[in-house]
Amino acid sequence: QVMLAESGGGVMQAGGSLKLSCAASGDISTIGPMAWARRIPGKHRDVLAVAFDDGSTSYLPSLKGRFTISRDNAKSAVYLQMNDLAPEDTGVYYCAASHTDNGFWDYWGQGTQVTVSS
Repeated sequence: QVMLAESGGGVMQAGGSLKLSCAASGDISTIGPMAWARRIPGKHRDVLAVAFDDGSTSYLPSLKGRFTISRDNAKSAVYLQMNDLAPEDTGVYYCAASHTDNGFWDYWGQGTQVTVSS
């Protein structure tokens, strides 16, 4: 079992930056990819960025380079640096982890709220 705990959410003004953190605990030796996802009010949850255990990353194209995912395997943590935030980035941000690269996420955190005001 793997537990994920997000932190770093809050209220920001448009144009600002925020860094989210996710700490993994439990059976972390089995973790493969880790990711950040977002649920915008009234919409489904989208995976924004993935950090694979080989160091590679992938992003949702619509982010247009504003977000950067990074991973610290020694600390079993994954981060999301968010720049040039816009009101449409408001939502609940979730950390996810998977045992495999098949795109199915085995574990989810509770989420952290990010609110961007105009």
